[in-house]
Amino acid sequence: MQRTRGRDNSFEVSIRSKLFANGLRYRTHYPVPGMTRITCDIALPRLRIAVFLDGCFWHGCDIHRPSVKKNTAFWVEKIERNRARDRRVCDHLVEIGWKPLRFWEHEAAEAIVRKIVSTVEEYKIAKTSPRASAGTFEGVQRSSR
Repeated sequence: MQRTRGRDNSFEVSIRSKLFANGLRYRTHYPVPGMTRITCDIALPRLRIAVFLDGCFWHGCDIHRPSVKKNTAFWVEKIERNRARDRRVCDHLVEIGWKPLRFWEHEAAEAIVRKIVSTVEEYKIAKTSPRASAGTFEGVQRSSR
């Protein structure tokens, strides 16, 4: 477990390189506004989009259930705490007008990149359209700055 990279792992790097190739510029390991010690893997701060690339084991994927043989109670509790934190972070981001996007490591990189790029394009269109001043997009309340 110690050898598992928490950041800049091959999954993250592959997604980031594909996003960069698509012309997106982003911040990595960006601090979540208003929460200490929590970062999103990829952020587009101007558009208020936060991307989380979750590992199946650490975040308790329903498809690839973590199976541990030693210290089972500890790991089950640890993964549940991670899932609860993930929910808190997403709720907080929505509250402050950000769009959180979460993806599992077993998802195809191309599909993830397509979803991120399409979300960015939607937000860019919404920001430049006359209706953007209305203050909402897809049910997410935006602050009026």
